Amino acid sequence: KKKISDILEKSTPKPGVPADLQNLLSQYFSENRSVIEKEELKLSDSCFLTANDLTHSFNSYLKEICPKWAKLRKNHKEKKSVVMLVICSSALRSLELIKSMTAFKGDCRVLKLFAKHIKIKEQMNMLEKGVFHIGVGTPGRVKALVEQDGLCLNSTKYMILDWNWRDQKLRRMMDIPEIKKETIDLLEMSIIKLCREGSLKLGLF
Repeated sequence: KKKISDILEKSTPKPGVPADLQNLLSQYFSENRSVIEKEELKLSDSCFLTANDLTHSFNSYLKEICPKWAKLRKNHKEKKSVVMLVICSSALRSLELIKSMTAFKGDCRVLKLFAKHIKIKEQMNMLEKGVFHIGVGTPGRVKALVEQDGLCLNSTKYMILDWNWRDQKLRRMMDIPEIKKETIDLLEMSIIKLCREGSLKLGLF
């Protein structure tokens, strides 16, 4: 019997595209949502940034999708918010991505938004006291911060999903049931609405 990891090792990975997330959402919502609700949870192509075609490092991808970053960073003065939200499957992966964001480090303040070794109260205090530009973390913790009014997404312009990366078991973030559920819950809670209003764009890295 072939294992999924055997098949994956032989096949060339296909980069994620907006249709992958669109289909995933419509499948997920198909069973327990009314027609009207489903319509409101649809993401059109215009909600998406260019997806990573697998030739990019995280750094070069960010440069491509937001060439005007310096200006956005300078104009961001709101507390309890970030300009860019990066969602991935684990604390370890979050740290890896933060390390690789060299072009954006400069005057940019990055906040770790995962649960490992960091109490939610600490993150809420930091968001309340200071101005942060980028938040990198896991969907469960980000969702909890939004629910507890620690993080407001109204001035968030970009949400990047760490879509293509695979962990040691070769699972992408959306292959892990709890991460998938928490990501979709977060999208449904506020992100989809912001995308549909045009204030936020989604990127698949």
